[in-house]
Amino acid sequence: MEREARRGVRPAPPLPDEDRERLLTGTHHDPHALLGAHPVRGGILFRTLRPYAQGVTVVGKGLRAELYDEEDGFFSGVLPLNAIPAYELLVRYGDEPGADDVRTADAYRFLPALGDLDLHLITEGRHEQLWRALGAHPMTHEGVAGTRFTLWAPNARGVRIAGSFNYWDATACPMRSLGSSGIWELFLPGVEEGALYKFDVARPDGSHTLRADPMARAAECPPASASVVTVPRHVWSDQEWMARRSQASPHSEPLSVYEVHLPSWRPGLSYRELAEQLPAYVTDLGFTHVELMPVAEHPYGGSWGYQVTGFYAPTARLGGPDDFRFLVDALHRAGIGVLMDWVPAHFPKDDWALAAFDGTPLYEHADPARAEHPDWGTLEFDFGRREVRNFLVANAVYWCEEFHIDGLRVDAVASMLYLDYSREEGEWSPNEHGGRENLDAVAFLQEMNATVYRRCPGVITAAEESTAWDGVTRATHHVGEGGFGGLGFGFKWNMGWMHDSLTYMTKEPVHRKFHHGDMTFSMVYAYSENYVLPISHDEVVHGKRSLVSKMPGDWWQRRANHRAYLGFMWAHPGKQLLFMGQEFAQGAEWAEGHGPDWWLLDPSYSAEPDHRGVRDLVRDLNTGYRARPALWERDTLPEGFAWVAGDASDDNTFAFLRFAADGSPLLSVSNFSPVVREEYRLGVPGEWTSWREVLNTDEERYGGGGVRNDEALKAEPVPSHGHPHSLTPTLPPLATVWFTPC
Repeated sequence: MEREARRGVRPAPPLPDEDRERLLTGTHHDPHALLGAHPVRGGILFRTLRPYAQGVTVVGKGLRAELYDEEDGFFSGVLPLNAIPAYELLVRYGDEPGADDVRTADAYRFLPALGDLDLHLITEGRHEQLWRALGAHPMTHEGVAGTRFTLWAPNARGVRIAGSFNYWDATACPMRSLGSSGIWELFLPGVEEGALYKFDVARPDGSHTLRADPMARAAECPPASASVVTVPRHVWSDQEWMARRSQASPHSEPLSVYEVHLPSWRPGLSYRELAEQLPAYVTDLGFTHVELMPVAEHPYGGSWGYQVTGFYAPTARLGGPDDFRFLVDALHRAGIGVLMDWVPAHFPKDDWALAAFDGTPLYEHADPARAEHPDWGTLEFDFGRREVRNFLVANAVYWCEEFHIDGLRVDAVASMLYLDYSREEGEWSPNEHGGRENLDAVAFLQEMNATVYRRCPGVITAAEESTAWDGVTRATHHVGEGGFGGLGFGFKWNMGWMHDSLTYMTKEPVHRKFHHGDMTFSMVYAYSENYVLPISHDEVVHGKRSLVSKMPGDWWQRRANHRAYLGFMWAHPGKQLLFMGQEFAQGAEWAEGHGPDWWLLDPSYSAEPDHRGVRDLVRDLNTGYRARPALWERDTLPEGFAWVAGDASDDNTFAFLRFAADGSPLLSVSNFSPVVREEYRLGVPGEWTSWREVLNTDEERYGGGGVRNDEALKAEPVPSHGHPHSLTPTLPPLATVWFTPC
C-alpha cells in the first residue's frame, strides 16, 4: 500500500546534520534554500517542515505524491518532473488519510514579496513609508492569498513566526534573511486579517526571545501583547477638511486646543462612542483642536501612553485602528483638528518589545550610559543609527498620512537634546566638539520635521522643550548663533510662561506686586519662538493641584482668579492649550482612573452654577478669540503686541494691546487684585474715539460679581502710557476685561 502511494517518488538526499539542526532550532538564515521545491538531478526535490504532521502529500494538476517522513517534522521526496509545478501541500494531522487534513500553498515556493526598492530605501534609512514595507501585510502574492511578514533584526541568528495560525509553535515558519539589509521575510499563505503573531528571534548566543512586531499596525489589548494582522478598511469622509488643511497657515490662524486623555475623558467609551460625544462637546466649547495624549499602544495604563511599546498601533483599549480612524474622521467633519502626543525620546524595557530586540542593543544606544534614561526607567533611542531614525521619522509620517492626524506634539524634547540631561558629572561624555548637545538627536529632529512638513502640508509639529535651546521653531537650514540649524518645529510649548504665570497666580494678591515680573517676562522672549501656552495634564497631577485649587483665597476668589487667568491667557500672544476638567474648574487633581468630575455639572448639585459659569466663560473666550483677528493674525510678529501698562505692580494690573493685520486693536486688561479700580486710566491709540467692553470674566453668569462697563468708553485727549488719548474703565476685582473700538 505504501509503495502504491509513493509510486515514482524517490527518497531525497538527507539534509546535512548542521542544516537540519539549524532549521529545527530556528537559526537558519535561508530556509528557502532547503525547504520548498528545488531542481535536482533526476527531478524536483520537495521538502517541508511540518511538526506534528502524520503525513504530507504534494498535490497539483495531475499530481498527487506522498512524501517520505524524515522524522522531526521533515517530509521530503524527489519527483520525476522537468520543472517545478504549481502545487500545494496536503498535510495530514490525523492517524488515517482524510482525517484532519489541511491543504495549503507551500510558503517556501515563493520569491520574496518585498521589492528591491524597498530594501534599498530601508538600507539607506530613507524609507518614508516604512510601514508599507515592514510588518505584517495581507496580500495576494503570485496568485495566492496570505500575509507577508517582514522584520528588521540584523543581529539575529534566525527568526521564525509564531501565531494563532500555527498554535504558537514557530518551528514550521522560519524566515529568510534578505542579504545584508538585516531584513527577514516570509510570505505565509492562508494567514488572514485578525491573526495574532509574534516573532521568535534567535539571539547571537543562540537563546530565543518572543517579540511583538515593532511595526505592528494593531495589537492585542493589554496586558496581552501579541501583534495583530490588520487591513485598513475605513472610508474617509473628511476630504473638505484635508483640502483646507493643505492650505492652512497655522501661525496666523486661530489655534485653541483642548487636551484629552481618551481612556478617562468618559471612562468606558470606545473610539466609536467617543466619536458620538467628543466632537459635540469640543464644538460647543469652541476649541479649534483637540490634543490627544499618546494613543500608541502601551502596556501600563498608568503611564498615560508615554511609555510606548507599539509605535504604529493605536491602543486596543478603545478599539481597533479603523475605530480610531472613525474618531478622527468624526472630529474633522465637525471642523476640529486633531493633534496627538508623540513619544520618540524613549521606550520601556518590556522583554517582548523593543529592548535588546535581537539580543543586542538595536533600537537603544549601544553605550549603556547613553541608553538608560536616568529618570523614567526606560531606554533612549539611538538617534545616530539610520534604521532607528528611519523607524521614527516614518512613524511621524505614518500618523499624519494613515490616520489624518493634523499635528504632533513631541514629548520630552529636552531629554533628547542634551547628553547630560539628568546626568551628573562623569555620567556622560561630550560630543565630538566637546559640547553637551546630542548631535544625533538634533539631526533626527531636523529630519523628522523637514519630512513631515514636506509630505503633509498643513500639519504642525510642536516641541515640549523646557530649556532655552536656540531655534526650536527656526527653519532647519537657518543656522543660529550656536552654530546649529533650527530644529524645524512649527511651535514650542512655552514652559517658561506656564511656570512663571502660575507662580504669580498662586501668590496672595498682597504679595503679587513682588512677583509682577513673572507675568511680564514672557514678553521679553515672546517672539524668539512660535509659542503654545500650555496648561496641560502635567500641571494638574501628582500633588500640583488642579488649576482652580492652585489659586489663593476662598472659593469665590479661587474661581475669580481662575477666570481672570484664563482671560489673560487667551489674550496673551501664543496659542492656548487647556487640559480637560480645567474648563469647568474641577477642584480635584486629574486621575486616569476616573477622569474629570463630570458630576460637578449635574444640575442637582448645589454648586453646579459655579462650575457651569467657568465653562460658559471658556466657551465665550473661544468664541471671542476666533472672532477677533487681533488675537491670532499677528501672533508671531512683534508688531502684533504692545504694552499699555506692564509696570503697574502696586495695582496688580496688566494692560496690553493686540493688533490684527489691518491694525485694528484689542485691549486686554487684567486686575489681579481683589479690589474694584474705578476710572483706571489707560492709554490707547488715537485713531479710535470710543471703545466697548466685549468680554468680562467678572460677569454674573460666569459666577462673578457683575462689575461691568455697560456704556461705551470715550477716548479722552488725555495722554497716558505713551498714547495721546486714554480711557478710564472700571476694572472688576480679580478679573480680565477685553475692549475693542466701537
